[in-house]
Amino acid sequence: MATKPLLYLEEYKLKQDANDYGLADELWDFERFKQQLQIVVVRYEEDELEFDMIGVNCAVANVFRRLMLSEVPSMAIEKVHIYNNTSIIQDEVLAHRLGLIPLRADPRMFEYKANETDPPTAQDTLEFELKVKCTRKTKEVTEMTNNDNMYKNHSIYSGQIKWVPIGNQSSVYTEAAVGPIDDDILISKMRPGHEFDIKLFAVKGVGKDHAKFSPVATVSYRLLPDIKLNRPIMGNDARLLQKCFSPGVIEIAKDDHAYVKDARYDSCSRNVYRYPQIADAVTIARVRNHFIFSVESLGALKPDVIFVEAVKVLKKKCQKFLKEIKA
Repeated sequence: MATKPLLYLEEYKLKQDANDYGLADELWDFERFKQQLQIVVVRYEEDELEFDMIGVNCAVANVFRRLMLSEVPSMAIEKVHIYNNTSIIQDEVLAHRLGLIPLRADPRMFEYKANETDPPTAQDTLEFELKVKCTRKTKEVTEMTNNDNMYKNHSIYSGQIKWVPIGNQSSVYTEAAVGPIDDDILISKMRPGHEFDIKLFAVKGVGKDHAKFSPVATVSYRLLPDIKLNRPIMGNDARLLQKCFSPGVIEIAKDDHAYVKDARYDSCSRNVYRYPQIADAVTIARVRNHFIFSVESLGALKPDVIFVEAVKVLKKKCQKFLKEIKA
């Protein structure tokens, strides 16, 4: 079994393994890359995915992180036509707030808009409207302090945005499939006399043009921690060692000695080096070619689909690059 390439975390510096020369001496070999590459799904809950990418260097891992963030497309509100806005929010701020509301529409069902000046079509645009007006529920308000009892539409939420089908869209989609992902996103607070009359147009785009088009809330990766105890640690020292690491990493056995239960979720804070009596008892490292990815989707696409779409984007880029080289 091949030894894991490690980066050691000492008190004030990083130290490379004596037998590991790092990226400088690694010549690219496609067959070896295929053998070493592994994708292991660790956790999948609703819109969150945690998986391990094993056998790659940081450049490859960062490619997928950046692609998921900025080059996997999604639908977002791009144009806002404000016919009436008597609220306290300025038109520009209101348009910006509306543009950041995530939509549930599947971007794979739509085309990119060829020209911004072209009229909206069923293939490239979703149209919405927001028509609301704040009014008093009753004139007898002298003894009322609850806004819900005093006013109607005093808080405007994303769930009040209504879809307006273009062409044959009503036969292809439903409002629940294309509207805002969350209905409880607060847009504005209003009082009697305040009114919105707005049309919104959503198009397909990518995060590198504007963050509102990013399909994820966040994508991050970190190296797999590797923690080893160099000698037995008992009693109070064992409990002190346990407090130096993230919960669940170090546990205390029945015979009162410390052991490494699960190094995976350690933050590698190096707190252990603050205590001379246990500083030499542990070796902290990270596996240089083992990346732990965390993907949190906004909801339009599932996180595993976002990763697959990132792979497709990378494939297209590689094919384009090879075609330019041959030309």
